[in-house]
Amino acid sequence: MCSPTAAIDLRWLRRVPGSHLRVLLAGVVTMAQSSPPPFDPSSPPLIEGFVPTPLHREGFRDKFLRKTRENPLVPIGCLSTAGALTYGLICFQKGNTRQSQLMMRARVLAQGFTIAAIMVGVVATAMKAQK
Repeated sequence: MCSPTAAIDLRWLRRVPGSHLRVLLAGVVTMAQSSPPPFDPSSPPLIEGFVPTPLHREGFRDKFLRKTRENPLVPIGCLSTAGALTYGLICFQKGNTRQSQLMMRARVLAQGFTIAAIMVGVVATAMKAQK
């Protein structure tokens, strides 16, 4: 790319016949006149079908509460997974291997429940957006 102050080599114009030169220069002038205005950062670009929402900074607590209200099964699944894992590790530390194995299986089931709850939430959100 050339900077605006760089010299432009126009020696090739000497070989262009006069009529062609007028057509060439007319095209350049037309292109210069029809170019879109530069981007104005003070006003956002207009995009058909897009309605910008006002800037609203949502804190962690507000977002967590909103997401929990939208899909309450996900936090329940996460807490049950963490509880099964914790109790399973405590049983393992105490030497109760049978109970520890049972709790690890319960943890896997709780993880499956959590994933299913996430998927149900995604589908429900997609269905709500289509209405």
